[in-house]
Amino acid sequence: LLSIVEAVRAQGAGFRSLAEDIDTTTPAGRLVFHVFASIAQFERERISERTKEGLTAARKRGRVGGRPPALSAERSAEVARMRDQEGRGISELARLFQVSTSTIRRA
Repeated sequence: LLSIVEAVRAQGAGFRSLAEDIDTTTPAGRLVFHVFASIAQFERERISERTKEGLTAARKRGRVGGRPPALSAERSAEVARMRDQEGRGISELARLFQVSTSTIRRA
């Protein structure tokens, strides 16, 4: 929103919010608008910090994030063997193991 208001101001116009009673055509209105923008940015950064701290704490407790793999290490090795040694096709292996062809390509 800040960049939009700055672009409007560069064109010689102002921004006036009727709901929040903010008018960027006045110095006081610009000050209030920038204070609100700074507070919003601060809050976004704090949320990001807390999220990162939470993920770090979870990792220390042994928690692994993300989606579980579609194939176990053993099944992935079996796919690779069947593909490389037996010459089975990707589509055939995907049907056999009930996973996507992308998963088979990564195996």
